[in-house]
Amino acid sequence: MKKHNFSAGPSILAREVIEKTAQAVLDFNNSGLSILEISHRSKDFEAVIAEARELFIELLNIPQGYSVLFLGGGASMQFCMIPFNFFEKKAAYLNTGVWANKAMKEAKGFGETVEVASSKDANYTFIPKDYTIPTDADYFHITTNNTIYGTEILKDIDSPIPLIADMSSDIFSRPMDVSKYALIYGGAQKNLAPAGLAFVIVKDELLGKVSRYIPTMLNYKTHIAEGSMFNTPPVLPIYSALETLKWVKANGGLVEMEKKNIAKAELLYNAIDNSKMFVGTAEKEDRSRMNVCFVMKPEYKELEADFLKFATAAGMDGIKGHRSVGGYRASIYNAMPIESVQALVDCMHEFENQH
Repeated sequence: MKKHNFSAGPSILAREVIEKTAQAVLDFNNSGLSILEISHRSKDFEAVIAEARELFIELLNIPQGYSVLFLGGGASMQFCMIPFNFFEKKAAYLNTGVWANKAMKEAKGFGETVEVASSKDANYTFIPKDYTIPTDADYFHITTNNTIYGTEILKDIDSPIPLIADMSSDIFSRPMDVSKYALIYGGAQKNLAPAGLAFVIVKDELLGKVSRYIPTMLNYKTHIAEGSMFNTPPVLPIYSALETLKWVKANGGLVEMEKKNIAKAELLYNAIDNSKMFVGTAEKEDRSRMNVCFVMKPEYKELEADFLKFATAAGMDGIKGHRSVGGYRASIYNAMPIESVQALVDCMHEFENQH
């Protein structure tokens, strides 16, 4: 039976990325050695990380004056690296979910941290609007896609102060204007690579402005100077990221990724909106293209566990919703084919017909 991987992360990768990574584990670049055992200082791996950096720049159209870094520690490490490097007097955060809240918590340890707006009282079912970004803050931090609650900021914000964005789960899902951001970061295990890697895109001229001592490993300038090789980088995830970037380019780049992501999201949201049994949890204008969250309508609540069993038996893997929301969550990242989304829709229809 075919499995359809709707897991939120670590999540689906393109099949050819998995196959090429598996081959590299056995024999990397016809070297007779595994990617797991080669030196990160070898010419073969230096070529991998250089090409991955070049494809980041090409696919995202990153302007000059920005550095691309590949680091360990995941996005959660960035929650403290950002204030270490950018926080001087005050920081501003938009609170749109669990990860935004965790990022803000780290900043509070550095000084005055302003919550510009929050949708917490509504269980993060929408993206706050009509807020004012404080111009006296050192930076404004947003989380563009909220995996747990299924909301997403789909346009690049105009900010009067340096804009920093956690794009862990929607990077490479649409064209974007990198020049509007001071820093973009994320964990790679949603839309790019296996777990263990964080990417950072940072505007060089904004670094070195804080008066505090920054621990060497937490200083972005350290990693820029060493080309992400200050310490041993996560070699295998970087290789997989390179193969994913090649796959994105070969499949039409970000314009084509966005087109396919819109089609997949519309297919599933239409099924939810026209259902007698299911209902979406996020406000329609803020719905995520990456993570579709939905629940049973109150009159069918007793069937919630039954549908999960039914869908799992039909090959739908990873659709159980986060414990803070309940219900179901279908993560439909770049590598998710529309055929799998259709299979989930068919599964929903079949269950409805049986009840």
